[in-house]
Amino acid sequence: MSDASARGLLRTRNAHEHGRVTMVELFFDLVFVFAVTQISHTLLEHLTLADALRTVLLFVAVWWVWIYTSWCTNWLDPETAPVRLLLFALMLGGLLLSSSLPQAFGERGLLFAAAYAAMQVGRTLFMLYALHGVHAAWFRSFLRIAVWLLVSGLLWIAGGLAEGEARVAWWAGALSIEFLGPIAYFWVPGLGRSTIGDWNVDGGHLAERCALFVIIALGESILVTGATFAGLPMDASHTSAFVFAFVGSVAMWWIYFDSGAERASRRIVHAADPGRQARMGYTYLHLLIVAGVIVCAVADEIVLVHPGHADNAGIAAILGGPALYLLGNALFKWTTNDRRTPPLSHLAGLILLLALSLTARSLRLSALALGGATTAILVLVATWERLALSREAQAAH
Repeated sequence: MSDASARGLLRTRNAHEHGRVTMVELFFDLVFVFAVTQISHTLLEHLTLADALRTVLLFVAVWWVWIYTSWCTNWLDPETAPVRLLLFALMLGGLLLSSSLPQAFGERGLLFAAAYAAMQVGRTLFMLYALHGVHAAWFRSFLRIAVWLLVSGLLWIAGGLAEGEARVAWWAGALSIEFLGPIAYFWVPGLGRSTIGDWNVDGGHLAERCALFVIIALGESILVTGATFAGLPMDASHTSAFVFAFVGSVAMWWIYFDSGAERASRRIVHAADPGRQARMGYTYLHLLIVAGVIVCAVADEIVLVHPGHADNAGIAAILGGPALYLLGNALFKWTTNDRRTPPLSHLAGLILLLALSLTARSLRLSALALGGATTAILVLVATWERLALSREAQAAH
């Protein structure tokens, strides 16, 4: 314990309050504002199915490097100089990674892969240094994680050196390894597997970190809406599209932050096994929530620029974004709020979106009409849930 105490790299846990999110963590997040912007622009420019799947791969990689870092800063103390330097180094890697996103499947593939692998492996090696002699179980857990990330890192580099479909295959394999790691408890021959007890996170801190990433994604959506509208004529159709986009963003904020985020935070803070909820609710299910916001941002720009027409790819984005967002929130609230079923309001919204998708082509709805309809559905879900929770609160009293 003495060596570790001298290094002083770990947070001091307080049983009465969760660790605060520090300014350097927020500074680190700024790189991912750029990353989210790059992903949404890449998706907008390549709306074919094959290119969309490639963009999904890149998005999951960006989320994975951010959420792994958030898990680490859950234990590390960002107020110490070595941890700050680690975050600055990761910011540099993240900036290189983000700048290479549009050409990740082209000439900058190796840069993307090298930056990604260096961030994942380097951060984990730092955790081993910080935990050595401090906490044997945590050290062994990160040793297993290091093995998994070293293997996936080799696949990332191999993909960066390959071209075309071979690159996609290598990177899909690498991402699959990282995605399955927490599910398999990072089992390694000879080292065994981790346990939920090894992932004794500060639940309140991790919940706040994920909520801030949702804000980053929503903020990028607002920026896209404002920047796009600034260059368009202020006629009825474009102004209506602008209003729909803004109201839709407000509804998405309301659906996540009005009650769900806070209720989930309280649940994980008082949970006997916070690691289990952190793994499912925050590591995996927030993928869907953030992906929904990004696709909605793409859809908003489509509706703003071409309000009178929507092709199949445009329709998929306009309907798919809200669907991903509602599905992610429904599953998140179901798993973190002691519900027997997902929220009825969210299920109703998903059913309405499905009905809209089945009739959009036959009704020849314009992009503006579809955008207005999806915004109305999001507002309905937000209002329905708010009223339902108010009735629950009144009944409890």
